[in-house]
Amino acid sequence: MKLLEDVIREKGTILEGGVLKVDSFLNHQIDPELMKALGDEFADAFADYGINKILTVETSGIAPAVFAGLKLGVPVVFGRKNKSLTLQDNMYTTSVYSYTKQTSNEISISKDFLNSDDRVLIIDDFLANGQAVAGLFSICKSAGASIAGVGIVIEKSFQKGRRFVEESGIPILSLARVASLDDRTVTFVDETKEDANE
Repeated sequence: MKLLEDVIREKGTILEGGVLKVDSFLNHQIDPELMKALGDEFADAFADYGINKILTVETSGIAPAVFAGLKLGVPVVFGRKNKSLTLQDNMYTTSVYSYTKQTSNEISISKDFLNSDDRVLIIDDFLANGQAVAGLFSICKSAGASIAGVGIVIEKSFQKGRRFVEESGIPILSLARVASLDDRTVTFVDETKEDANE
């Protein structure tokens, strides 16, 4: 998605350890117009997949997921990283490791909001090693929900997350695919070359 790639080039910052910082429009401050464009892109791509629910993880996946849910006319459920007093029991839980924060979080989703009648679109902000997506896959399996597709805002294609999703047989759409962060420069995957090689 050229719009997103342009924003990443203009506003993204590359930190030590291959971390792409996008807090000016996605991870801290949110650009609502950009989020709407991202959500619309996901909704259009998965419009014919019979989705009745969108699933994400707090916090940064929520904004694009909500705009996708708005266009598709379906609710958005997000995994909570911290249990609140109102969410103690009747939960699906799994542990997810964050590469960026170098910590593991327990993700929880109420059984009231995910069940075997659900056909889910998973949306997340980043795909690197696939830990968050794997955690949501695990929760969907526990709930008996089917996964229609995975939508990713920014994919680090040089890490193994995409391979994990493809090997699961689940359709995946990444709106910006980063091929490299070498020399503190963002290089995107050339989709035209990939299509030609298929």
